[in-house]
Amino acid sequence: MRRRHALSLAALPLAAQAQGRPRLVSVGGAVTETVYALGAQAQLVGVDTSSLYPLEATRLPNVGYARALSAEGLLALAPQLLLAGGEAGPPLVLQQLRQAGVRVEVLEEGHHFDAVLTRSRRVAELLERDPQPLLQGLRQDWKAVQALQVQEAHQRPRVLFVLAHAANSLRVAGTGTAADAMLRLAGARNACAGLQGYRPLTPEAALQAAPDLILCTTQGLHALGGVDGLLKAPGLTLTPAGRARRVRAMDALLLLGFGPRLPQAVQELGALIHG
Repeated sequence: MRRRHALSLAALPLAAQAQGRPRLVSVGGAVTETVYALGAQAQLVGVDTSSLYPLEATRLPNVGYARALSAEGLLALAPQLLLAGGEAGPPLVLQQLRQAGVRVEVLEEGHHFDAVLTRSRRVAELLERDPQPLLQGLRQDWKAVQALQVQEAHQRPRVLFVLAHAANSLRVAGTGTAADAMLRLAGARNACAGLQGYRPLTPEAALQAAPDLILCTTQGLHALGGVDGLLKAPGLTLTPAGRARRVRAMDALLLLGFGPRLPQAVQELGALIHG
């Protein structure tokens, strides 16, 4: 998707100034989702490349990749507040922003529901918004999801999550990853639970994992050319999932973002895995 990377100050959103609240740049897809969920999007003057939801966010000035921010590009948007996830950097750029008078808030992250509530409260506090409508909705949705989990508790298929940026750089998700947490929340077993973090996919790892199902992001599967492209990876075609072509995909931000759509993400993943 082609995104704007430069914009004159004259064309920047003015709603934030009109409200008397700080001009805001959001870095991190889940952070941006939270800003919108709180109804504070009028304060946004810029977002990063991972801020793909809601679609409206993609029309804002873009500050680039979260890990490779530019102080010059950010300051051109005249922000007063930068809200960022833990990946934001490099640290020198964040320090330069602080020295220029921009308030920089790096939000805590976690791969569990309480972390979503904590981040929502903190963003609401920083943006002077009432968090209760969002928090109440999240709790209600989460309760409904947990009821579905009880119904599916007898099924725990082995699922292999494959992170694909390109055909020659496939990785599988072990413990301590967002993918591992999502699999557990959706009532599945991580086929690579014996590994830590994201590890390169090897034929040996695929065969040892012996997954019942292979899970990818929609974007990653598309980059590989679909299911046929994925199953060309060494070892995958020899697994139970590969032989049966049991491959499923979900949007990357929804699946791995742990934003305010987490209940929806768990429900959709559960349907993919158990359906």
